[in-house]
Amino acid sequence: MTPRGWRTPFVVLLGGTLILLLSFGLRQNLGLYMAPISTGLGWDREVFAFAVALQSLVWGISTPLMGWLADRFGPGKVVGAGGLVYAGGLWLMAEASAPIDATVGVGFMTGFGMSMTSFSIVLATISRIAPAAKRSIYLGIASAGGSSGQVLLVPLGQWLLTENGWSIGLIIIAGMAALIVPLSVVLAGANRQPADEPSTQRIGAALREAGGHGGYHLLNAGYFVCGFQTMFIGAHLPAYLTDLQAPAWLGATALALIGAFNIAGCIFWAHLGASRSMKYLLSVIYGVRAVIMAVFIMLPISTVSVIVFACLMGLLWLATVPLTTGVVAQIFGTRFIGTLVGITFFSHQIGSFLGIWLGGIVYDAMGNYDAIFWGGVALGLVATVLHIPIDDRPLRRAATAGA
Repeated sequence: MTPRGWRTPFVVLLGGTLILLLSFGLRQNLGLYMAPISTGLGWDREVFAFAVALQSLVWGISTPLMGWLADRFGPGKVVGAGGLVYAGGLWLMAEASAPIDATVGVGFMTGFGMSMTSFSIVLATISRIAPAAKRSIYLGIASAGGSSGQVLLVPLGQWLLTENGWSIGLIIIAGMAALIVPLSVVLAGANRQPADEPSTQRIGAALREAGGHGGYHLLNAGYFVCGFQTMFIGAHLPAYLTDLQAPAWLGATALALIGAFNIAGCIFWAHLGASRSMKYLLSVIYGVRAVIMAVFIMLPISTVSVIVFACLMGLLWLATVPLTTGVVAQIFGTRFIGTLVGITFFSHQIGSFLGIWLGGIVYDAMGNYDAIFWGGVALGLVATVLHIPIDDRPLRRAATAGA
């Protein structure tokens, strides 16, 4: 299948990558703003941590619905509306004076905005336009776009914070989020059904099919671990380093390095996924993540250890995204991939919610993040095992599939 007119596969890939650059890159700035906002407004750190955690939960809960809307009405409309909601939520946070403003602006509005503008819908769209043999690498390139945003926009966010304060910085970031709206035009018309997949299957049959597939549930469980690990680190690493008397620039640098190395990591792992079993690659990624996290917290914290940790984690950071999406497409096809990937992402975001929120709770109760780090290590080892038995063979369907 090829999109209509000027929306060639390359144009859709480029537009989708830029959308992910903005959507994911701007979201990663919230970790930098946690301490300044909490201090400036006189809040406990748990207040803003809860808002960011709620964002992840809302993002996850609403993603299956947004994926279905994109499958049904087209990704361009959903992504365009999401850009407006995303920008509005950041603007509301910039004007915050009470915890409810953070809950609504960051928790609900940017949560909905992320579900409408990030990986599930964009990667589902790219999955449809990519040739099957190149699908993994297309998804890797687009996923690297999210990391490019982290590389470019996190240092920019730190500069805006330093030069203008957290409120003005967030207003500028909100304006950048609004750029997603015109970019969404690129995705219009890219939700048509591939000619080599059954055209009569309905959403109910697709959900029953996925619900009865054991491997799909294992993918969901593994994605939970991914969310717990990465979103805890993304939200709390700068504050963790500041608590250990590290300079303020080191946290922003670490997040930027994670993003920089993840560009190469996404493409590398996606390239391997084009010729090797994606489920086994996922198992390797989770296992190596667990080892890196364990070594990091056992060693004394220094500038060198933080930089090495960030670089190694970056090589694995979003590598799970194109591979998990690729396994779903490989098993179930792409007709309802927006919905099915949205469900897996819901599991990811439950993990994100717990990683971010529990990070704040544990810090307030114990004065450090050690217990959450070790929890991430244990979950990584569990995820390593979960992916091994997944049956990733494409399903064989009858020519017609009922509702």
